[in-house]
Amino acid sequence: MKEIIALGGRLDQTKADLNYLCGFENTHSTQAVEGAIPIGRNSPQQPPLGLYAEQLSGTAFTAPRHLNKRTWFYRILPSVKHGTGFVEVDKGNVRTAPAFESNLPSMQLRWQPHAMPSNDECIDFLDGLATITTCGNADLQVGMASHIFVANKSMDRRYFLNSDGEMLFVPQENAIRLDTECGRLIVSPGEIAVIPKGIRFAVRLVDGPVRGYICENYGQALTLPERGPIGANCLANSRDFHYPVAAYEDILEPCELFLKSQGRMFRTELAQSPLDVVAWHGNYAPYKYNLKRFAPVGATLFDHPDPSIYTVLTSASDTPGTANVDFVIFPERWLVMEDSFRPPWYHMNVMSEFMGLIYGVYDAKPGGFVPGGMSLHNPLVAHGPDNEAFSKASTKTLEPERLSGTMAFMFETRFTQNPTRYATEECDVDYSYPDAWDGLTRKFKS
Repeated sequence: MKEIIALGGRLDQTKADLNYLCGFENTHSTQAVEGAIPIGRNSPQQPPLGLYAEQLSGTAFTAPRHLNKRTWFYRILPSVKHGTGFVEVDKGNVRTAPAFESNLPSMQLRWQPHAMPSNDECIDFLDGLATITTCGNADLQVGMASHIFVANKSMDRRYFLNSDGEMLFVPQENAIRLDTECGRLIVSPGEIAVIPKGIRFAVRLVDGPVRGYICENYGQALTLPERGPIGANCLANSRDFHYPVAAYEDILEPCELFLKSQGRMFRTELAQSPLDVVAWHGNYAPYKYNLKRFAPVGATLFDHPDPSIYTVLTSASDTPGTANVDFVIFPERWLVMEDSFRPPWYHMNVMSEFMGLIYGVYDAKPGGFVPGGMSLHNPLVAHGPDNEAFSKASTKTLEPERLSGTMAFMFETRFTQNPTRYATEECDVDYSYPDAWDGLTRKFKS
């Protein structure tokens, strides 16, 4: 059987459409130059084309085969040439758990969209990255952080490496281009991307200023949830996840590399680009997913299931069925339930819920919750439909109804999320949010 190797190119080559490798957690093999991958071995005495062989381990060497993550790089220079001489620098508005900076009581919280950079500012991804909440402990590899980012400039000769957690990108305004050691991903609003920890990358602009959300997962790597009685199909399907083909930068110019480790930020100067991987094979690499390919399931007679049926990716904890992090979406779908209150019901959850809106209208909050905004409901903080949504859903004629043009998401975790000082002092907190329930009145008839 002939080994099939996908061919990429240089990162500085411009393509209108990128090719991708398909299949979640597959072992992929891709090269930007013909003959760059050694056949039948990982580390020959002399790798092809004068490249260096280097393994990046995403799990312990002895992790069970079905959980083991690793990728072999064939690069112009090994990472030891891209990772020395670090000096600690100001971490700006980035925080890592544990971080306790806010005196806000446990309550319903909502934020208006973060302002885009003005025309007289020059802000790249690192400048515009800010933490909204943290929970757990990065050193203990549990919990997560939610961040927002804005940028009106590409990361030119600046690169980032996160050793604290993997990063799930949720663009909300315009597309981003993630140039990574494994290749390039273009991610538009309505798509997501995940960069595993330990992968160097740069965020570059495609069509103008960008804004979005990030979930930084300190725990076990995100994976597809079990379907249980749903069976073998629907929800997020493995074949719809796309991985980059190999592409590299062979740039001999001064560069900066920023490293986030144990919640601290470090910087070093490099003589060349660290994105110099000409070929790679393995199952530990960045990937993207189009949320419109999510196949939702739901009730077809009465009531509706828990929102866990909309889980795209999950990070397991040591307690079965209780996630370290779930990434959940609320996509376009049909509502057909008879004699049922169709929006999400009023509830108090032992999990905490950080929510954002990518586009459209969220059916439980038709007013006040707008694209680019955020909300937080910590464990056992009561929440649910606002007065407008409740009144409409309680009295409308129930016919098959299609929710169109909407995409909301949730970072859900078992831990209490702590807002940062930046979130409470620098962001536009909507203190009127609890007023959304003021119109609810007594309807009890004894």
